[in-house]
Amino acid sequence: MRSALAPLLFCLSSAAWAQIPDTEPTAEHPAAPAEQAASVPQCVQTLPPLRAPLAFTPGELLEFDLDALGATAGKMSMQVQKKQNGSLPVQVKVQTNSFFSKVRRVDATAMSYLHPKTLRSFRYTEDATENEVHRTVDAAFNPSKRSVRVDWMQRGKPGRNDVSYQHEGLDVAGAIYMMRQLPMKEGLPVCFDVYGVRRMWRMAGTVLKREHVSLPLGEFEAWHLSGTAVRLDRPSMKREVHVWITDDERRLPLAALGAIDLGTVRATLTSYSRPGEKSQQAEGKESLKW
Repeated sequence: MRSALAPLLFCLSSAAWAQIPDTEPTAEHPAAPAEQAASVPQCVQTLPPLRAPLAFTPGELLEFDLDALGATAGKMSMQVQKKQNGSLPVQVKVQTNSFFSKVRRVDATAMSYLHPKTLRSFRYTEDATENEVHRTVDAAFNPSKRSVRVDWMQRGKPGRNDVSYQHEGLDVAGAIYMMRQLPMKEGLPVCFDVYGVRRMWRMAGTVLKREHVSLPLGEFEAWHLSGTAVRLDRPSMKREVHVWITDDERRLPLAALGAIDLGTVRATLTSYSRPGEKSQQAEGKESLKW
């Protein structure tokens, strides 16, 4: 298993857990005829200009419950850091609980380094332990060449991949923050390439409509985005996902649904805190209403 953190983040970036099978052979194999016949969706237009000002600032902390197999699987947090060397870092932490650790045990931290104005990715790093296997990843983006150099270490053995992309190149964590700045409207197409699990994926989706969402955290009006992610070098790998983002100045990522090899998974926002504002936490309701 190459990484469980990326599927967790994909769930919120609309590329979803569903888009990244977290079990994959260690060696590369030629694509089967059916895979060769599959196609990657084309981006018919570039991403629209992002809204200003940013919906988030350094210090914002988002916390999520992660559910799988019909039960709570763990926690995830995302925190915007102070600007560093011309970039805006975002730290992401994921940890499974004692129940889910019997199925898959994950303790991971990722850092996404974003351009403070365009929110495009400079660099993405991971440090994760999954079922006692420790691995690190350092992905450096080169926009001029539309490529990503990926240096990784697993079980003490180093490796390197160079992967290319055709359109906007984002990382799994950075894509979440970029989507929060989209000028949402019904029917808006969204298409970009995203890095995850040492590969690039095409995320193609649409803003479906505005919906009322009831969570333990509160009542919200939110935009519902639906999409499909396809691995650029193996188009047969694709699945559908859904994500909800609030229709207000905060643009909070409320929830996402997808699937991994274990089945359907969900990430649900349970608390958020922002500089100068009172922290908001879930009230303990058991059910979600859409």
